Parts: sequence; C-alpha cells; structure tokens
Amino acid sequence: MQIWKNHSAAVQQAAAQQIDVLLFDAFSGLCLANTIEPMRAANTLAGRALYRWRLLTLGGAPATSSSGMSVAAHGALSGQGGDMLIVMPSYAFCRHASAATRRALRAAAQRYAVLAGFDTGSWLLADAGLLDGRRATIHWEELERFGEAFPEVLVERARFVEDGDRVTCSGAQAAFDVMTHRIGARHGQALRLELASLFMSPDGATPQDVRVARGRSVARAIRLMQEHIEQPLPIGDIARRTGRSQKDLEARMKRELGAAPRSVYRRIRLLAAQKLLKETDLAMAEVALRAGYQDASAMARAYKAEFGLRPSDERSGERIGCFASDPLGALPPDPQDIFRKKKDQEA
Repeated sequence: MQIWKNHSAAVQQAAAQQIDVLLFDAFSGLCLANTIEPMRAANTLAGRALYRWRLLTLGGAPATSSSGMSVAAHGALSGQGGDMLIVMPSYAFCRHASAATRRALRAAAQRYAVLAGFDTGSWLLADAGLLDGRRATIHWEELERFGEAFPEVLVERARFVEDGDRVTCSGAQAAFDVMTHRIGARHGQALRLELASLFMSPDGATPQDVRVARGRSVARAIRLMQEHIEQPLPIGDIARRTGRSQKDLEARMKRELGAAPRSVYRRIRLLAAQKLLKETDLAMAEVALRAGYQDASAMARAYKAEFGLRPSDERSGERIGCFASDPLGALPPDPQDIFRKKKDQEA
C-alpha cells in the first residue's frame, strides 16, 4: 500500500516539520501524550523523521502537570520558531492569562507558521488577540464563558476547528483527532488509518474527517486485511464480506485512500513483516510466511519496492524492542541520567 508515500513526492522529501508544545503548570498529561504520540508513531511507520518536537515553557523551567508529573523543557519559548506552536495550559489557564503570556504569544506568532490552542489553550490565544475574527473552539465546559469573554472570536462547538493558520481543539481526546487529521492531510489518509489502527481508534473517524468517516466499507475491508495477513484473502472475498462488489470496493478505496485494494493489502502485510524484522530474530523465510509470502525472495522484492530498502537492511540497525530512537523526535534528558553520568566521569 504505497498510499501515503505516493500522496506527494515533494512532501515526502521535505524536511521534518518542527512542532513545539508550550507547556504551563497544570497542563494535562493526557493532552500532551495525545499530541506527541501520533507524531512519534507516524515517524515509526515511515521509518524516518516526518516530525520533530520540542517541549517549551515561557522561561525554560520544568512544567508540572495536573497529576504532579514534572516535565523538563527543551528551552524557553523566546527565540524559537517552527511549523507549529501548540499552546497547552489545560487546568490553570486563567492564571496564565498574563501580560507576559500575551507578549510571548504575539511574538511567537511571527515565528511560527501555525498557532494552535489545545484544550484551554484557545483562551490564551484569544487573550493575546490571536483569534480575533477567527473560528475557534475550546473545552466545552468553558465554551459559553469563552464566547462572552472574547466576542471577537467566532466560537463553535466542535471537537476541533482549523481556520487558516489557527487551530483549536476541545480537549485531550480531541488533541489526538487534530494530530492524526493533520498527519493524514499532509502524508495521506492511509497513514492516518494506520495510526488509528495502532492506537485502536474506532475506524479513525472524526467529525471533521467526513470523507473517511463515511467509508465504513473501506474500514471493514482494512480490518479483514489486518486479520488475514498470513493467509491473504482474495480481494473479491473481501469485497463480498463488506457487502460490496469488487469493482465498487476498488472505486471506494481509490477515492478515499488513493490506492487500489491490492496495494493497500500489500502494505499492510509488509508492515507486519517490518515489525517482525525489527522486533524478532525470526528467519527471513518465516517472516515471509507470516506476512503472506510463500518465499523470502518475493517478499524482498515487494519490500524493496515499498520501503526502498531490503528486508536484511532492517536487521542491520539497532533494535530496542520497538524501533530505533532517532526518527522519534528528541525528548528532554532525564536529569537523573545526567547526574549519574557526571558522577561516573568524576569517578
């Protein structure tokens, strides 16, 4: 399923997008995870860095989540720039609506291509005048108060709203919807569906993603493919099991995913092979059989065409139980690890 990879050759070869998250004390850990994990998984599925991210605070100090989890920042917001800045205050947003925050966000608007307010981050963007005349949403518990406080904002009750270079969402779960939606828009809906499958999201459907949400037949077909990897089903059988003719299913998949069912099925099987290659020491012939290929040579040819490298190349890299760490984006260093290394060096 060379689907999302063929979505746009120019996009695929472009540099990784830089996504920064501006944290404030009492931020939601769930919101942060739902923001970062889709990017991490997209990198994993692509085998390269589609996204990189940094965790920032206004002054560069650590931020403490609503559950008491302390998170080290990569640095201060000042001077940083990139493709997208996500503002994430969550529970204590009113306390953070200060003159310093307003100044920092207005300055950041000149350095980032897109500004986003996740959960209650919309409040801070509106307070800085960055949502005036824009459609926006916020956590629904604050929706009425948000509209009263900022009459210049066109408030909507929605899981998330995109209005040009402004993005807002209604809560921690909606953050996942935003990220997978944007990943799909940039890299193809097939990658978005792979993410939905990885995170057990129901068909990956969101209210904004009507084109994919209505494709229940396509979603059922994909589930059948995922359930029959070792012994692949004929496309005609899959179509019948979804209540469609083969011709109709092919048309729907091409319209919704940009690829024929055979291409979709092939990528699903090769992704299964990739996982086995990275995480196990199974013989190549066994990997081929588990991916629905009768011999390793056939799998190797398909693998090279799909991923641009041989199956044996996957085995040459470091395996760490899942995937190599480089394409997953940087994480702040653990202060305890730094302390231990310093003690070892001094010893």
